[in-house]
Amino acid sequence: MLRTLALNSFKAINEGYYNAEAYNFDSHSAFSLRNYILACSGFPIICEIKFSSPSRGTILDSSKVDLVNLASKLSESGIVGLSVVTQPYMFNGSIHYLADVRKAVTVPILMKDIIVSEIQIDAAKRIGADCILLIKTLFDEDLAEGSIEKFMEYAEKKGLNVLVEVHKDLEYREVLSSNYKRHLIGINNRNLDTLDVNLDVTKSLLQKYDKGKNIVISESGISNSEQIKELSSLGVDGFLIGTSIMESEDPISKVREWVR
Repeated sequence: MLRTLALNSFKAINEGYYNAEAYNFDSHSAFSLRNYILACSGFPIICEIKFSSPSRGTILDSSKVDLVNLASKLSESGIVGLSVVTQPYMFNGSIHYLADVRKAVTVPILMKDIIVSEIQIDAAKRIGADCILLIKTLFDEDLAEGSIEKFMEYAEKKGLNVLVEVHKDLEYREVLSSNYKRHLIGINNRNLDTLDVNLDVTKSLLQKYDKGKNIVISESGISNSEQIKELSSLGVDGFLIGTSIMESEDPISKVREWVR
């Protein structure tokens, strides 16, 4: 599955999906997701706006959602950031969605994508993203156009935050022992090969290794406040939640409840 996701990104790049010439947020100074998380008085929730996923299929009909209105209300509900899916294939995302949201909110925005090329990082800056996601497994399996260190340096020179995503024990240990220190680390509870979700992924890694001064964000599979409380007690600093919010009949109320 991971190889398929990477190939889809290259396909989207070649077909011009990351052409962001219509936008110019180059002068936008990125909001620090780390600082927003540290300043949060409740549970730091990053709400993900997504319409489809490989594991769930269609989650929301994008033609029936007022995206800007939804993003605005979510940003006022106490969240520390928004994640906007921009990968067009299998996720029904778009860089245009993120650019529209940028005009409406003043919280950090994560460009959620399968990033394999600096072209996507250029687009992230131009559409007003504050943070990008780099999936360590992609780089370890040579599925991207360069090393993760190169991509991190490139993004940071553009003033972007970087969320490094891991899933396996070895990946997490390598991040903790590397120059990624004091960066954002996302622990994905979803296996990107099988798409299975298990919150024990986050739990076991935090129980086995000292996270140091890194900010750890748990991703995927979080659906209730008890899970948030338990993960928080183990040292999770932030929670990236998408599907369970997007599928809720009242996403704003749900988010407010979880933040509290």
